Amino acid sequence: MSDKTLTRMDLAEAVFREVGLSRHESANLVESVLGHVSDALVRGEHVKISSFGTFSVREKNERIGRNPKTGEEVAITPRRVLSFRPSHLMKTRVATGNKT
Repeated sequence: MSDKTLTRMDLAEAVFREVGLSRHESANLVESVLGHVSDALVRGEHVKISSFGTFSVREKNERIGRNPKTGEEVAITPRRVLSFRPSHLMKTRVATGNKT
């Protein structure tokens, strides 16, 4: 496994190299796409990217949890959580890795 992290700047650089936009335009394009995805998730919409996966927001109800150190019961407040479900193609690609 690699310790490398793909960043916004890496994405913008890839758009710059592969599409031919200027670096500034590439960075703006990446920011715009990420902004649209974020805005849709905030509104509670699903974001499906074909051959990649689906992002969605789930509502979790209040429940009782337990502190593992003390065993004390604690109320866990209701909240919204982000969920990602990879497509079958992405699952296969990740599982296969660099094997030929």
